[in-house]
Amino acid sequence: MHNTDLLTRSRSAVWHPCTQMKRHETLPLVPIQRGSGVWLYDFDGKRYLDAVSSWWVNLFGHSNPRINAAIVDQLGKLEHVMLAGFTHEPVVLLSEKLRELAPTGLGHCFYGSDGASATEIALKMSAHYWRNNNQPEKTQFISLQNSYHGETLGALSVTDVALFKDAYGALIFQNATVPSPDSRNAEPGESAEDFATRCAAQLEAHLQQHHSHIAAFIIEPLVQGAAGMAMYHPSYLARARELCELYQIHFIADEIAVGMGRTGNLFACEQANITPDFLLLSKGITGGYLPLSVVMTTDIIYQTFYDDDIARAFLHSHSYTGNPLACRAALATLDIFAADDVLNNNRIKAAYLNDLAIKLREHNKVKNFRNTGMIWAFEVASAHSDIAQRCFTLALEHELLLRPMGNTVYFMPPYVISENETDFLIEQTLQIINLLG
Repeated sequence: MHNTDLLTRSRSAVWHPCTQMKRHETLPLVPIQRGSGVWLYDFDGKRYLDAVSSWWVNLFGHSNPRINAAIVDQLGKLEHVMLAGFTHEPVVLLSEKLRELAPTGLGHCFYGSDGASATEIALKMSAHYWRNNNQPEKTQFISLQNSYHGETLGALSVTDVALFKDAYGALIFQNATVPSPDSRNAEPGESAEDFATRCAAQLEAHLQQHHSHIAAFIIEPLVQGAAGMAMYHPSYLARARELCELYQIHFIADEIAVGMGRTGNLFACEQANITPDFLLLSKGITGGYLPLSVVMTTDIIYQTFYDDDIARAFLHSHSYTGNPLACRAALATLDIFAADDVLNNNRIKAAYLNDLAIKLREHNKVKNFRNTGMIWAFEVASAHSDIAQRCFTLALEHELLLRPMGNTVYFMPPYVISENETDFLIEQTLQIINLLG
């Protein structure tokens, strides 16, 4: 098979996500035959360095032999069994392991299929908790401006990205937003920490007025992905946690994109030394192999549903909840973290890229170069309104997979990226910026 063969068939049969399909009349899809490490290969032998980890999911490279082996082993034992009324070893082991690793106090895991599912679960669970606790009026939620928590209807109600949300406004329960502590918005001379403190004061003002009807505050810790990799000081998380406790609001940490080592710690909340009421995980939890999401919550919340009355139970399910194959992939991913001292090695890799990126940081078209853990981002000045598309196309020509958001270019590579591959990433990115015009 060649690229052209698959392109024709895909356009004929597949409706691709987050895409205006008409664009593919002039902008071809990128057909991928196989992957290895940080590289993806098409049917004609061209390669692309996956600098965005295939929508932020891949941690340890494509076709990782250890994750492959775990899934193959599980295939010979049990592919799936429903988790309602049944259990199996991989889901128990994974739940126990996550309880050991997560911030203290998160005792139970509830499983879904993807990130948006985790958001839906947490929102429903929070509101149901207050109903079980004789406070049924607490049904509203708040989130940060420019937040993203998924694209199902409940998740969209706490998402603040117009491109995803506007078409469905009539279907969505509208919730309030509070100012984002995105450090790009700080006043000249104002530190990221001082700006975070100022934004936290605005959160407090909102809670003072509306707390009696608010069930939860949902937040992407440290980095708001769809906001253009908006990064902020961890002191905001610490203060927000205090305020949620003060005003009896649940704190939902959406670590779907930023968990599993992306921000430098296994969980982003660790940098603020806090335990949320709900911790949401997906994307990297299986190393980018299989759909899985996890909602971790406290024993206090769990016990509020523990009752003889069926109506007090959390009656939510997905057909593939806690799938054994996905759980084995997740367990293999956690094993790699432990065996390879991944977090410390990532700090070395991040320091290497930051040293190498001095020319990029100082480029006259680049501003707001920033880094948190294994996430980098910067804005590029260009006279072209279609800068994201131009950058994406030029990147493919330079053997890179980049997927800019507006004029924000970001790197979120698999953790197995080597120094030579990092050199290639920076060198090619510089060439692309020079060609953007």
